[in-house]
Amino acid sequence: MPRAGLVLVTGWLAVLFCAGAVQAAPVGPHAPDNPTQFAYLAEQLRKSPVHVSDQIPREVPRSTAPAFAREARRLGVPTYVMVLPHASYGTAADGLLAGVHDRLGRKGLYVALSDTGLEAAQTYGVDLPGTADAVTEAVYAVPYDATPREVFRHFVDVVTSGEAHERAEEARAAYDDGGIDEPPGLHTDTTERENQSFVTGIAVLGIPLTVLLVTVHALQRRRVRRAAAADGPVRVPGARGGPQGGGRTAGGGTTGSGRQQPGGGPGPFPRERLLPLMLGAAVLGGLVAFTASQIFDDTTSGDGTRPTAADMRARIDRVSAGLRRDPLYLDPESRSTLDGTERAHLRKRLRELDVPVVIAAVPTPPDDESGGSTELLAKQVHDRLHRDVLMVLADPATGVIELVNYSTRIDDSYLVDRPRDLAYTGPAEEQLGRHLDELLTYVDKAPRARTGGRPYDPPPAADPVEEKALPGLFTGDFEAGMVLGTFAAGLVFGLVAAARALARRLVRRGRPAGRGAGGAAVPAAPDRPTLSWLRRTARQDLDALTAALEASASLPEEARRRAWECLDAAALLVDGDSDGRIDADATPVGLTCAVVLARAGRTAIEEPAAARYVCHRNPLHGAARRRAPGRPVGGAARSLPVCEACRVAPGPVLRLRSPGSGGRGAYAPYPTLTGPLAALGDGTGIDQLTLDVREYFGVH
Repeated sequence: MPRAGLVLVTGWLAVLFCAGAVQAAPVGPHAPDNPTQFAYLAEQLRKSPVHVSDQIPREVPRSTAPAFAREARRLGVPTYVMVLPHASYGTAADGLLAGVHDRLGRKGLYVALSDTGLEAAQTYGVDLPGTADAVTEAVYAVPYDATPREVFRHFVDVVTSGEAHERAEEARAAYDDGGIDEPPGLHTDTTERENQSFVTGIAVLGIPLTVLLVTVHALQRRRVRRAAAADGPVRVPGARGGPQGGGRTAGGGTTGSGRQQPGGGPGPFPRERLLPLMLGAAVLGGLVAFTASQIFDDTTSGDGTRPTAADMRARIDRVSAGLRRDPLYLDPESRSTLDGTERAHLRKRLRELDVPVVIAAVPTPPDDESGGSTELLAKQVHDRLHRDVLMVLADPATGVIELVNYSTRIDDSYLVDRPRDLAYTGPAEEQLGRHLDELLTYVDKAPRARTGGRPYDPPPAADPVEEKALPGLFTGDFEAGMVLGTFAAGLVFGLVAAARALARRLVRRGRPAGRGAGGAAVPAAPDRPTLSWLRRTARQDLDALTAALEASASLPEEARRRAWECLDAAALLVDGDSDGRIDADATPVGLTCAVVLARAGRTAIEEPAAARYVCHRNPLHGAARRRAPGRPVGGAARSLPVCEACRVAPGPVLRLRSPGSGGRGAYAPYPTLTGPLAALGDGTGIDQLTLDVREYFGVH
């Protein structure tokens, strides 16, 4: 019995030992080569606290891992960072963090990042206040185009600021529940660069052209004013009912139509003055272009990270090495969609096929080395395998399956004709294993071809550096902006010119004015007028008298005669050349006398009874309706004509520069100067003044 009992106990122990060994053994012949996602990521973090996937090198190259590590050290606690494609996290990144922590077994902060931003962050066994608030703040406040490295830096800044909760509440209040839109982009993209080029084109041509047009306009207006002051035309109507029976230009020239004679006004803007202005506008355009290049100085749409050649081939090397060892390769960074039984069954079927077939269950995100092209991924893997093979690419996240035949003798059309089963879509967890099994069944049944097929070479993927590079600022819509800038310059110039004209009109209306006979408004009369003021005023008043004569159809004969005589006498004073323009050598005395006569002519039209005399103190004051005691220069006191203002308070006597001084001599009382004007100081009437002017010039 003791010996039999010992045998029974030994047998039972052997059975239990074998059962335990079976339970601990991995499933499938190649199970050690296919660790779970949790185990694989935990092993990578055991090697380095920062793991950057090799599947998104265009957005996050593996060579940026040291930059993440530098930011993580600022937190002051052990930090483990994973940067994976967004699809690798599934629906719950927190669950992935928990699973990785359980496998790694280390305390610290675990952070999950993807190509779309911050997925999750969780502490295990350490106290780091503000972690959850920092995650919330990043969701609301981080710009949509921030790179994972910039998102992690922002997360660390918020955690270490000590104000994580306040910042999270502020961000939630600003951007949540229909509030302000998402924060503006952090980087310049291609669309924004086109807008920048367009605006730059408008500014580079529009601003200098506007300045040039406005400057030339202002200078030309000044030339016009100067020319008008020096050579302004005097218009005298050729009214058929005038005393002389025909039209008469200032100075005696006659016209049959009464229109202004041609030749008035300055010529075109001088070319010698225009060229420097154009050169200045070109320099201004260059300065605007230089300033724009300094403001819009971005050259890339990302954070400046550039993947290395090793970054771009890392996943290809990994997948190729895995397929050399095993015809079924499952991406260890992705969620497992095949259980142990399905993996073992697929490997068994792959070994039984007489056609070389390999299956790579890997995702193709847009930021991978192939730019999201399964054809290019298959070609790159095949180039490293160096053997004929029917390659099957299966996306573990979406369940999509694609085939690429590299020189195997199989009828491709047989497989292509079965789109219902080969357009595999749907929940990969439920269907991927079954669909792959059905595919291998089709491959086994497919007719064999005499020669192996070979796909067309797919186009190369975009260069990752050029893909992020922005077009030049002075390209694209820059030319369209220049065209619009030209029209904008014309529009602005038109608005400026109109505004200047309106301002001049308002200023003229706002200038103080005296009232002439009959209430007619006359410009203010200075007691020491300048030569330019006299020229300008003479032209304006003579034009006003001419227009009044043209507009007055029915006037008393006496009023019409007096107005015409005033106009003819004024023309004799300022247009000795009879060319319809004020003489360049017209003296201050002659110009003043012409202004007095022009205003007297207006008074004769508007209030004939008040047109006989003008104020003896300053004839520019206009009509005199009263007389007051006065003393002419060198004469006895007597009653003299005065305007209403000088009757109340005698104003200063009009003083003019001497005729021979060219408008630069000393001022003297006008009665002391030679010429017909001096007679007004003795109270002479307008009729006598016009007679004296004609006699002075020998006209009868």
